[in-house]
Amino acid sequence: MFPCAPKTYFVYIMPNRSQTLYTGVTGNLVSRVCKHRLGIGCRFTAKYKIDRRVYFQRSEDIRNAIEREEQIKGLLRIKKIAMVASVNPEWKDLSEKWREHHAFEPARQNA
Repeated sequence: MFPCAPKTYFVYIMPNRSQTLYTGVTGNLVSRVCKHRLGIGCRFTAKYKIDRRVYFQRSEDIRNAIEREEQIKGLLRIKKIAMVASVNPEWKDLSEKWREHHAFEPARQNA
Protein backbone atom coordinates (compact mmCIF):
# COMPACT_ATOMS: atom_id res chain seq x y z
CA MET A 1 0.00 0.00 0.00
CA PHE A 2 1.05 3.55 -0.66
CA PRO A 3 1.27 5.88 2.31
CA CYS A 4 -1.31 8.64 2.23
CA ALA A 5 -0.02 12.13 1.72
CA PRO A 6 -0.76 14.35 4.70
CA LYS A 7 -3.82 16.55 4.35
CA THR A 8 -3.09 20.25 4.15
CA TYR A 9 -5.30 22.90 5.73
CA PHE A 10 -5.15 26.63 5.18
CA VAL A 11 -5.90 29.67 7.30
CA TYR A 12 -6.47 32.66 5.04
CA ILE A 13 -7.40 36.32 5.03
CA MET A 14 -9.45 37.92 2.28
CA PRO A 15 -10.45 41.60 2.12
CA ASN A 16 -12.77 43.57 -0.12
CA ARG A 17 -11.90 46.87 -1.77
CA SER A 18 -12.72 48.84 1.39
CA GLN A 19 -10.47 46.54 3.45
CA THR A 20 -13.15 44.65 5.36
CA LEU A 21 -11.23 41.55 6.46
CA TYR A 22 -12.47 37.97 6.48
CA THR A 23 -10.47 35.17 8.12
CA GLY A 24 -11.27 31.54 7.39
CA VAL A 25 -9.94 27.99 7.44
CA THR A 26 -10.35 25.31 4.77
CA GLY A 27 -8.98 22.05 3.45
CA ASN A 28 -9.46 23.16 -0.17
CA LEU A 29 -8.18 26.69 -0.65
CA VAL A 30 -8.86 26.96 -4.38
CA SER A 31 -12.49 25.89 -4.04
CA ARG A 32 -13.15 28.05 -0.99
CA VAL A 33 -11.66 31.21 -2.51
CA CYS A 34 -13.68 30.65 -5.69
CA LYS A 35 -16.89 30.27 -3.65
CA HIS A 36 -16.16 33.49 -1.76
CA ARG A 37 -15.64 35.34 -5.04
CA LEU A 38 -18.93 33.99 -6.36
CA GLY A 39 -20.71 35.03 -3.17
CA ILE A 40 -21.75 31.50 -2.23
CA GLY A 41 -21.17 29.43 0.88
CA CYS A 42 -20.81 32.30 3.35
CA ARG A 43 -23.22 35.16 4.02
CA PHE A 44 -20.49 37.49 5.32
CA THR A 45 -18.30 37.20 2.23
CA ALA A 46 -21.33 37.57 -0.05
CA LYS A 47 -22.61 40.64 1.82
CA TYR A 48 -19.26 42.41 1.87
CA LYS A 49 -18.08 41.21 -1.57
CA ILE A 50 -14.86 39.67 -0.28
CA ASP A 51 -12.85 39.11 -3.44
CA ARG A 52 -9.13 38.43 -3.08
CA ARG A 53 -6.76 36.30 -1.02
CA VAL A 54 -3.94 38.34 0.49
CA TYR A 55 -2.64 36.02 3.23
CA PHE A 56 -2.50 32.33 4.04
CA GLN A 57 -0.75 29.81 6.25
CA ARG A 58 -0.52 26.04 5.83
CA SER A 59 -1.00 23.38 8.47
CA GLU A 60 -1.13 19.59 8.36
CA ASP A 61 -3.28 19.46 11.50
CA ILE A 62 -6.85 20.74 11.38
CA ARG A 63 -6.83 21.49 15.12
CA ASN A 64 -3.78 23.74 14.70
CA ALA A 65 -5.38 25.44 11.68
CA ILE A 66 -8.61 26.13 13.60
CA GLU A 67 -6.64 27.38 16.60
CA ARG A 68 -4.64 29.73 14.37
CA GLU A 69 -7.83 30.99 12.72
CA GLU A 70 -9.26 31.80 16.15
CA GLN A 71 -6.02 33.56 17.15
CA ILE A 72 -6.11 35.72 14.03
CA LYS A 73 -9.81 36.51 14.49
CA GLY A 74 -8.97 37.64 18.04
CA LEU A 75 -6.31 40.10 16.90
CA LEU A 76 -6.98 43.79 16.66
CA ARG A 77 -7.59 44.96 13.11
CA ILE A 78 -4.29 46.89 13.09
CA LYS A 79 -2.41 43.68 14.00
CA LYS A 80 -4.10 41.78 11.16
CA ILE A 81 -3.19 44.54 8.72
CA ALA A 82 0.42 44.49 9.93
CA MET A 83 0.52 40.69 9.61
CA VAL A 84 -0.68 40.81 5.99
CA ALA A 85 1.62 43.73 5.14
CA SER A 86 4.64 41.88 6.55
CA VAL A 87 4.35 39.17 3.88
CA ASN A 88 2.33 40.96 1.18
CA PRO A 89 3.05 44.71 1.45
CA GLU A 90 1.17 45.56 -1.75
CA TRP A 91 -1.87 43.47 -0.74
CA LYS A 92 -1.74 41.66 -4.08
CA ASP A 93 -4.30 38.97 -4.78
CA LEU A 94 -2.27 35.80 -4.21
CA SER A 95 -4.78 33.75 -6.17
CA GLU A 96 -5.19 36.03 -9.18
CA LYS A 97 -3.62 33.48 -11.54
CA TRP A 98 -6.34 30.98 -10.57
CA ARG A 99 -8.94 33.03 -12.39
CA GLU A 100 -9.85 31.88 -15.84
CA HIS A 101 -9.16 34.41 -18.57
CA HIS A 102 -12.25 35.28 -20.57
CA ALA A 103 -11.88 35.92 -24.31
CA PHE A 104 -13.30 39.46 -23.98
CA GLU A 105 -10.95 40.51 -21.17
CA PRO A 106 -7.85 42.51 -22.04
CA ALA A 107 -4.60 40.57 -21.96
CA ARG A 108 -2.95 40.48 -18.54
CA GLN A 109 0.52 41.80 -18.08
CA ASN A 110 3.01 39.62 -16.17
CA ALA A 111 0.64 36.67 -16.34
